[in-house]
Amino acid sequence: MNPAPDGKADIHSEAFLQMLMRRQLRLSIACAALFMVTLLGLPLANYFAPDFMAQRILGFTLSWFILGVLFFPFVWVISWVFIRKSMALESDEVRSAQPSLPTRQS
Repeated sequence: MNPAPDGKADIHSEAFLQMLMRRQLRLSIACAALFMVTLLGLPLANYFAPDFMAQRILGFTLSWFILGVLFFPFVWVISWVFIRKSMALESDEVRSAQPSLPTRQS
């Protein structure tokens, strides 16, 4: 990052924006990879462990329980984590550009 004359990071510099975009891209790829592992893991689990996936849970087979009951909340959790981390990345970048701002309490 190119520091401004007063010692603060220049938030309009190309390096600053590239760093923020790179961090957000890493977060996006991590969340997408987790989603794809989950999405592709269910058919693979059914193929490689059919007896295990045929176990009954609350009247459903395990594969239908995962697909019908757990999949939607899991996607919501991935989305929630993505949004929280993305907002934290942007807040950290703003704080690094303006060091006089108070730190985030979490």
